[in-house]
Amino acid sequence: MTLVRKDCGIAFLLLSFLIVALDQYTKYLVVEHIPAYTAGIAVTPFFSLVHVYNEGAAFSFLAGMGGWQRWLFIAIAVIISLALIAALLRTSKKRPFTCLGIALVLGGAVGNLLDRIFLGHVVDFLLFYLKGDGWFWSYPSFNVADIAVCTGAFLLVITACFGKNDQKSKERSK
Repeated sequence: MTLVRKDCGIAFLLLSFLIVALDQYTKYLVVEHIPAYTAGIAVTPFFSLVHVYNEGAAFSFLAGMGGWQRWLFIAIAVIISLALIAALLRTSKKRPFTCLGIALVLGGAVGNLLDRIFLGHVVDFLLFYLKGDGWFWSYPSFNVADIAVCTGAFLLVITACFGKNDQKSKERSK
């Protein structure tokens, strides 16, 4: 008798692990090769690789609050990561975009969680900006984990709004 997994399972957990590995490797390269809080490496007239620290959440929310926020964000990330693992193992493999969204958010959350645990802050290094005569605008710097979280969240919203509901599909087929 063969057991057939009906959940997203190991393949999507492996994807999450690969995202964590890519995130941590890119951050390692940045820390080793770009001095912190310098102009970094200009790749294009509107994009640079930089090396900055974020002690807060998205867009530096609660940064500079004395350090207590580190433990709050660690606790939140651990709880969310455990919930995402459970969701991944309960989600039907017939919903691959939902599985992909969960895996991306999980990988990104764990990538930034590792930074918070071991460094006390998150390393950000991707910076998009515009500049002109006497003015400068930049989007907050971010990293691979942030890209994974945002892409995964976008997929989850799209599948929630437009994806097929398995239960409704089963009821219609009766």
